[in-house]
Formats: sequence, C-alpha cells, structure tokens
Amino acid sequence: MAAVGDGDRLSNLPELIQVHIFSMLPNCKQVVQTSVLSSQWRSLWKSVPASLNFDSTDDKDLSGFVRSVNRELHYWRSCEKIKSFSVCPFTYDGLIMDSDLYFWLHFATYTAQVEEFTLKFCDTAFPECMYDFPEFAYRNTVLRNLVLRNCELKPSGNVKWSNLVSLSIGDAYISEDVMEKILSGCPNLECLELDKVLGIRLLKISSVKLRKLIVTMYERLEYDYEYYDELYCIEIDAPYIRQLELWGSCCNELHFQLRNVTSLVTAVLSLSVDFSGLEDSLEEECRYLQELLRHVPHVKNLELGPWCIECLSILELKGWQSPPSRRKFLELSVAEDQLDFPGICSFLQSSLDLETLVIDWFGDSPRDLLSRYTNKDKQTMRFETHNFNGSFPHLKTVKIDNLWGLLSENKFVLPLVKYLLKHAIVLEKFVIAASFLGSDAFPDHAEMTQEFLSFPRSSPHISVVFSY
Repeated sequence: MAAVGDGDRLSNLPELIQVHIFSMLPNCKQVVQTSVLSSQWRSLWKSVPASLNFDSTDDKDLSGFVRSVNRELHYWRSCEKIKSFSVCPFTYDGLIMDSDLYFWLHFATYTAQVEEFTLKFCDTAFPECMYDFPEFAYRNTVLRNLVLRNCELKPSGNVKWSNLVSLSIGDAYISEDVMEKILSGCPNLECLELDKVLGIRLLKISSVKLRKLIVTMYERLEYDYEYYDELYCIEIDAPYIRQLELWGSCCNELHFQLRNVTSLVTAVLSLSVDFSGLEDSLEEECRYLQELLRHVPHVKNLELGPWCIECLSILELKGWQSPPSRRKFLELSVAEDQLDFPGICSFLQSSLDLETLVIDWFGDSPRDLLSRYTNKDKQTMRFETHNFNGSFPHLKTVKIDNLWGLLSENKFVLPLVKYLLKHAIVLEKFVIAASFLGSDAFPDHAEMTQEFLSFPRSSPHISVVFSY
C-alpha cells in the first residue's frame, strides 16, 4: 500500500468512503479482520453494514452449529448495522432448543432490527415437527424481507409487518383466516411466495401493491390426508397482481384454479400435471390446460413448461387452435427427446405480436404423452408436410437455450430453425446456446453453422450467434 505522508492512501480517505470500500468485501468476517491492519480501523468494522449467514448442511453436529451461531451473535451485537440475518439449521425435530430459536428471532427483530430475515430448516419434517413461530415476532415495523420454512404460523392477535415488501412461506399449514391476517398486516407487501403450503382453498388478494405471486404445489403424500379431503383446489382471486408463477406437481385431487387475474402482465405455468386416476385422463389434462390459458391471453410475457407443450401438441392434433393473444415474450421449456412441433407451431400462430421467443431444453420427458397419439416419424412427417401458415411480423429475437448433444443427431432443431427463419420477416438475432460433452461436438457444430447460414431467410438483417 503506497504511503502518503504519515499514512497510506486508504487510511487518508474519508471514513464514509472507507466504510463503503469495506462493505464490498465478500463476507463480514473479512471486514472484521481489517481491524488488525491498522489501529485507525480497529472499530471501523462496526460501521459497515453486515449480512450474517449461518447454514448447517447436516445434523451430525447440530449442537455445535447452535453454539457457533449463538457465539457469533453475541459478538455481532456491537455492530451498528446488520442488514440481513439468515439461519438455516439442518432440522428442527426437537434437536434445537426453543430458547435458542427465540434468541435468534429476538436478535433479528429487536437487537439488530434487521431488514431481511430467513429462518429455514433444511431437512423438512412437515407436518410432524414444525417450529411454533413466537407471538412477539408477528409485530415488526423494520423487516422488509422475510423467509420462513417449516414454521407453524397461528398468530393469536393481529399481524403487524407494516414495512414488509417480500414474504416467502414454505412447508407449512396455514388456514385462510391466518392468511387473511397476514395479508392485512402487510399493507406494503409487493411479493408473496407460497412454497408447498396447505390449508388455503381460496387465496384472495385485494391489495393493489402486491404485484408478484409465486405458488408451488407438490405431489400428494400419505400424511396430507388430515389437511385436505378428496379434492383440494386452490382458487386464486388476485385482480391486481402483475406477475403470477405456478410451479410444481398437480393431480386431479390437488390443483390450481384461476378466478380473477385480469391485471397480469407475466405468467409462468411450469406445472407437471397427472390426472391418470381419471377416465380419459389426457382429455382432462388438456381441458385443464385450456382452462388455465383462458385466463392469461392478455399477458405480455408467458412461460410454459414441458407438460404444457405436450398438451398443446395433443390439442393441435385434435384440431384445436389457440385463441389470439397479446403476448410479446414467450419462453417454452421443451423436453429434449420430444418432437413437439404441432404444439409449438400452433401456439406461435396465435402469438402474432410476439417479439422475443426463447426455447429452453428442459431434459427428458417424464411421461411422453405424445407417444399415445403418434410416433416420432409420423410427427416429423406431419411437421414437414403440414402447412403451418402465417408470419411473425414483430418477432425480432429467437434464442434456443441449453441444447445438449450433437446437432447432427437432433431431428428437432434444424426443422424448427428453418420454420422460424422462413416466417420471421423482421428477425434481427438468432441465438443458439449449445451445451455438449466431448470434443467431437466441435466439427458437428461447425458443420451445422455452415448449414444454418445457407437456409432461406425472410429477414435480410438477421445475425446468427452460436455459443458453446
């Protein structure tokens, strides 16, 4: 470090700038270590906003993990500003004393008054063993981001999280009354995530500030029967949300139903649906997808998972046409071993305002629904001979992402590329981001590049980008 007068350049900087520089160190322990480098910095670390993260990867020494967290928190009490505090024990399961958890929560909400707090048990024991979230923690006016996993939420009084903007709850049972209390106590909430949460049949969100909703469903397990009866449907009534994401596994007994989502701008439908317990299960699954899509034709951004694409292909083979939409961005996650030409092309034909298309290779198809209707050779022939008319007058960017394997062996990519190049009349950029194993991928990709550049294109201004 270059000296300047009696000190060095860093020490001669204003204290506020020194604090800002130290705040960019990777972790707060390194900030503390700077105190031994200069007597001038001995107490400076206390002014640097800290983020505390404690993560237990297994339960072999859970008591040691608890002692370590408690020791660290006693040390960090002298810090002027702790911005975030995250503690993730491996499990609750009676191996952690409630007094320790109470201390952590009290430290977060009263001692440090953190803006971001995470309490997450990594090895979920839901619903047999859940931590009873303490009553005092339901009242906090400083928290802005809160993440809770495997916590039982049942406040006896009102909830007061008046400054909270993001709330994530996972692996929990919450009654509708409690959910209503929580939403009423979070007047500034902007993002709500419910990850494998049971107990709510009608999720009604009337706040104009809550703009993002993420809900993850999960497969029915044996112990779930005490929480819902034969049919468990989560209705979502949220007229003001702008972004909705539905994830996870659904079945006939456990699924979503959209009621009012008229303000949506972005919708993500990444579901794996299996109605195999019903007669005409594929018919029911296709009808279920149609019902979901009926509520989102107005969205500007739409993302669909592999199950959606397979059902769209089946619907197209049966003569169904997707109604016109306003979408400008479309991302399709496609199983790499599926030839989903009909579903993709028919859906694109209903997306005349589309500006950006992303096709993301998802991996193996878990069920291969299309094989019940047609084989791959017949579907390839149908794609090559069927007249999927129409142009894409606004499509400017296409990206094919996470493409695995040798392109010479992929019967899907080249025909689809030809189709898009032919019909995208104002296309500006075509990106293929390929992943591969083995050095023999290089000549194949080089050969495919030359072949790609020789294809007829409707747009004279297109640039082609290959990344590996």
